[in-house]
Amino acid sequence: MASHEHNEKCKEVFSLLSEYLDLELPPDACQEIEAHLVGCPPCIEFAESLRKTVDLCHRYQPTELPDPLGQQAREQLLDAYRKMLAGRKTAS
Repeated sequence: MASHEHNEKCKEVFSLLSEYLDLELPPDACQEIEAHLVGCPPCIEFAESLRKTVDLCHRYQPTELPDPLGQQAREQLLDAYRKMLAGRKTAS
């Protein structure tokens, strides 16, 4: 397979991978993804990494929630956000 075609197929697989892992795709789409995965080590690695990440997220059970942000921290975050937005406007 040509390099350009290979990259385009990888992008397609990446865009559908979550639905594939969640068994939300039709059988023909799953077969196409599986056929691609057989011959593409980078996509296999990415799929396994995503599968492990999703599994860890499902198993994660926090024992305690963090305290809410204080007023000063909220103001600092808001100030930083406004500065970031202002920086984007001047860069445009």
